[in-house]
Amino acid sequence: MENFRKVRSEEAPAGDGDEGGSLSSGPFADLAPGAVHMRVKEGSKIRNLLAFATASMAQPATRAIVFSGCGRATTKTVTCAEILKRRLAGLHQVTRLRYRSVREVWQSLPPGPTPSQTPDDPAASLSVLKNVPSLAILLSKDALDPLQLGYQPPNLNPGPSSPPTVSVSTSKRSLGDSAAGESTAKRSQPEPGAENEDPTA
Repeated sequence: MENFRKVRSEEAPAGDGDEGGSLSSGPFADLAPGAVHMRVKEGSKIRNLLAFATASMAQPATRAIVFSGCGRATTKTVTCAEILKRRLAGLHQVTRLRYRSVREVWQSLPPGPTPSQTPDDPAASLSVLKNVPSLAILLSKDALDPLQLGYQPPNLNPGPSSPPTVSVSTSKRSLGDSAAGESTAKRSQPEPGAENEDPTA
């Protein structure tokens, strides 16, 4: 493939309706019209996606949000959903994984100008059909069916990145106080060589 360059990439037509398409033909076709759909791309900035998603979910009219990404953007899709779940407690989650068919068109690179070749000659092209993993994560303020595949209930336990509670900060202070007490006790002990010295000298 070093002698080819990618010209375009397009989604192949879906055969069974479960592949590809928009949000209405996607894995969450029964969503309310006010649901927000965040399409995560490989070059998307997480802070920009989360700023918009957090502002959208802060509105009372928005009850659900869907993060979707395919190929190399799937890890970024999971990251966005997990950070939003930490920021907004009580979100129900449903995750769907599927494959999308993507057709890539590659064109051959000319090896160099030859006397017999004119610049108007069409270059040879190659078409490749790839199945790319696609991930869609639904986060909802409303309760969802817990029996459906991919359901995760809201996380009631605070995570490691959440702000510490009062009891945790109190225990940290008590540990710090005992450590400070130990250091002052060490300072008040005489040095081993100081016992034999004459204090009047």
